Amino acid sequence: MKPFAYQAPTSIGEAIALLADTSRNARPLAGGTDLLVQLRRGVCEAELLVDVKRIPELNRLSFDPAAGLTVGAAVSCARLCEHADVWSVYPGLVDAASLIGGTAIQARATLGGNLCNAAPSGDSIPAMIALRATCTVAGPQGTRTVPAEAFCTAPEKTVLSKCEILVSVHFPLPAPHSGACYVRFTPRREMDIAVAGAAAWIELSDDHSRIMDARIALAAVAPIPLFADAASAALISKPPTEEAFAEAAGLAQAAARPITDVRGTAALRRHLVGVLVRRALRGANGRAKARHPELVEARHPELVEGSRPEPVEGRHPELVEGRHPELAEGSHPEPAEGRHPELAEGSHPEPVEGRHPELAEGSRPESAKEA
Repeated sequence: MKPFAYQAPTSIGEAIALLADTSRNARPLAGGTDLLVQLRRGVCEAELLVDVKRIPELNRLSFDPAAGLTVGAAVSCARLCEHADVWSVYPGLVDAASLIGGTAIQARATLGGNLCNAAPSGDSIPAMIALRATCTVAGPQGTRTVPAEAFCTAPEKTVLSKCEILVSVHFPLPAPHSGACYVRFTPRREMDIAVAGAAAWIELSDDHSRIMDARIALAAVAPIPLFADAASAALISKPPTEEAFAEAAGLAQAAARPITDVRGTAALRRHLVGVLVRRALRGANGRAKARHPELVEARHPELVEGSRPEPVEGRHPELVEGRHPELAEGSHPEPAEGRHPELAEGSHPEPVEGRHPELAEGSRPESAKEA
């Protein structure tokens, strides 16, 4: 990693002035979980890092029952996910933000940083799009507001100019009979990058018989996190049935522009879009039916019976796909006959002759002995 200077301004104006200095290449720093890795790998360069974590506006996390939720660009995912009002009113956002890294990363990574990194697989961005989030951007010419779906312009590119910073992300108050859900598919359950992801938000009529509004967004299946507008519009005025969800999923598949890479083929990703959109819609529908107007100001309405989708249909779709069938209810085989037969009584082979014969004396190949 090349050496760089470090500044920690305490105001938006000071940060913008530092970024606007043309004498050196400056970049804003929030959590640093992406930027520092990129600097170390030489993917990007910076002569000055402008740490924005000491700016009060970027550390703001507030919920107003009338106005909605404001998340400063420097608010960590851990702080966001532990906020009672966020859990209560925006569980779909928690679905996504809680998947960004492990415990240590959660304490550093920020919602704003995940958005500004502009990775096609960014987990939080589809949830922001589905929830109609708007982004407040500050620069030398003042502030402006950008819808979340328009913020990313290409892989690792955003609408921000060199001397602009993201100040905050605002989420409007969800409608009374509405719900959101984010699901993804990864090779591993935790700390992995999405092969595909889907966020869905729906608003139901008072009697839950019709979909009044809907938004679907996708991750890792296009150059940018994708708002599936045609799939969203297809749900409006229809009953929240499996048939309607399947139609929307098909339109989302048509909108996807996946590629083949080391994590999956384009065909796999397109298939996953259909699976994940249906799951996200089921999860959003379950939350919408459980959510009542009088619970908006409650601290934990998600704890009401039936207000959370089943885990298999929610944040852990891998249980449905069969990657971990042993975790499904009633599917635990006896250890001796199931996943770990070597643990059954009397079944331990001698280490040298069993699982690790290479450790026996004299059993290493010549190359190993010479090393």
